[in-house]
Amino acid sequence: MADENRVFGHVPGVNVGATFPRRRDASVAKVHRARQAGITGTAKTGAESIVVSGGYPDDEDYGDVIIYTGHGGRDPETKRQIRDQQLTDPGNAALVTSQAKEALVRVIRGVDPNNAYAPEEGYRYDGLYLVAAHWRTRGIDGYKICRYRLELDDGEVPVKAALPQSHLTGVDEVVTKPAPAGVVKPGRRTVSSEAVERSRVLAESIKDLHGYRCQICGFRIELPSGVHYAEAAHIRGLGRPHEGPDTAENMVVLCPNHHKQFDLGAIVIGDDLRVIDVYRRAQVGVLNELPRHKVDRAHLEYHRICHQPSAVNPLC
Repeated sequence: MADENRVFGHVPGVNVGATFPRRRDASVAKVHRARQAGITGTAKTGAESIVVSGGYPDDEDYGDVIIYTGHGGRDPETKRQIRDQQLTDPGNAALVTSQAKEALVRVIRGVDPNNAYAPEEGYRYDGLYLVAAHWRTRGIDGYKICRYRLELDDGEVPVKAALPQSHLTGVDEVVTKPAPAGVVKPGRRTVSSEAVERSRVLAESIKDLHGYRCQICGFRIELPSGVHYAEAAHIRGLGRPHEGPDTAENMVVLCPNHHKQFDLGAIVIGDDLRVIDVYRRAQVGVLNELPRHKVDRAHLEYHRICHQPSAVNPLC
């Protein structure tokens, strides 16, 4: 697919809630250009869109949150998983890139009798979602799968099971246009959404205990006001599906760079607190643990298993 045909974000002329009788129609409209693959995009550019249609038994759809299964490893006849999925597969890597870029991905839902949020027929464009996290785990069929947590963008209206159907007209006339110039003075809207409660007091106390210094590199951000800045990262994610605890044992204090690397699985931490750059397979530091702040090794192991296959992770 040529780069000039790629469309990220909303497709001009296509409203959220638009439906398409067939995948081919969604492809012509550039809402989901791939005729068969469930993920459109590349590792370099990121993911344009995904289709949620019950193709994988591990998928979970909660409307404003989707736990999505990556592609690869299925038998074309039985549709069952017969080998492990890899994060290096093009579509899987595309979603990781979208997470790293904080780029929004179009979500298209297809008919699925087991999904209350699916359309009754055809395919429906349900808006833009943020790739909030990714990990690897063992799926229902016993093989490792890539999973992604997608969260509805704050600017979108949550989809409902009884969402009225509206059909797009003039599908063949939809034309790819340049990205909009933006808004000089953005307006405001009231948005209602659910979020996992977390203790900011606890996070601040842990950061203060470490002097707002990254536990990996020791760096802290000095602000002109004399205030210091660092970030508290949860080792095992809160909320679905990880259900990690909001406790000091499940937190590490990191600088923004190491926080992003940790969340994306670019670095992992061993039980001996060695910090490993997974891509280079090399130690890049040691986590500074204090007597008053010990991290739970079980959470570190969970993070290692979730983010990287044992074939490339020397600590798994």
